[in-house]
Amino acid sequence: MIAAIAPLIVALLVGPDADAEVVFPGEGWEHRDPAELGLDPEALDRFAEELGGRGCVVRNGYVVKQWGDQSERSDWYSSVKPLFSTLLFFAIEEGRVSGVDQPVAEFGWDLQGNDRAITFRHLADMTSGYARPEPPGAAWAYNDFAIQLYQQTLFDRVFRGEPGEVVCDPARLGPLGFQDGLEFNGRRRLIASVRDFARLDWFWLNRGRWGDRQLLPSRFFDDFMTPDVPADLPQTAKAETEDPLGLGTFGGGSDHFTEFGPGIYGFNWWFNASGRTHPGTRTWPDAPPDAVMTIGFGGNCSVILPGDRIVVASARGDWGRLEAGQAESTMNRRLSSLMRAIEPGRD
Repeated sequence: MIAAIAPLIVALLVGPDADAEVVFPGEGWEHRDPAELGLDPEALDRFAEELGGRGCVVRNGYVVKQWGDQSERSDWYSSVKPLFSTLLFFAIEEGRVSGVDQPVAEFGWDLQGNDRAITFRHLADMTSGYARPEPPGAAWAYNDFAIQLYQQTLFDRVFRGEPGEVVCDPARLGPLGFQDGLEFNGRRRLIASVRDFARLDWFWLNRGRWGDRQLLPSRFFDDFMTPDVPADLPQTAKAETEDPLGLGTFGGGSDHFTEFGPGIYGFNWWFNASGRTHPGTRTWPDAPPDAVMTIGFGGNCSVILPGDRIVVASARGDWGRLEAGQAESTMNRRLSSLMRAIEPGRD
């Protein structure tokens, strides 16, 4: 029993805290005072107060700040999308999919014309052209009809299982030991607690490692946890389109939310890079260059800071809108507030 509840501790020689022990939670997260891990407690309190909602901050595998009900489960909206790409990587590793560039039509979909060339990569990068006028790879469109094609291909035709069972399989993400359990609604959006979403973030930050096991080869993160949409890719044309397979929507339209993806999006993560709409600055000017985010409707977002060994999971937080390159945007100001806790004395 002691072994079951004790955190898993491994040494990872990466980043500025190369000598620090990195912890992976057991049944629950271990907690540490933020000052013990080099953080400014007062600045961290201000960050949490500004953000609101429910959330937790993890450094080196320890929870250093939490607010709101940690066990409450709620909808993470589009923040679940990188989980779909993670499942794609497992499918490739298991030999179920030949690679990210395999056409999804090979899994029995009655796709017609240009749509027959849609690949998993196109779906993960929002460049598929599904329910849009352009062929695959020709334009960017944040597309919640295409995401339904993505997740339905994975769950129903690749793994052939219920989402919760597929994700929590002992050979996949079961070892993460989700404390409050995961649930998927009818649209396959994830219902989870902040402390369990933080486990996903910690798995991603550690590039497929959990404790002393490499659950997913790190090469998938080396190759695909990076901006993958070309920075010069044009925006989809304004046009009336239809959903040819009748899949329905994940929540939004076939061209909605944002035009900022080219240069900063890849396999459903958002990256701190320059892009088509902001060539002279990063997505979030006050965050480190290696910052990664998941962004979901209603302030259901998470932050991954690999170099600082920090993740933040935030449900219903005040993140504002994605306004790439804008220093005065709410999202950038929240990240700036977080950085003041990480770098005491930062202006």
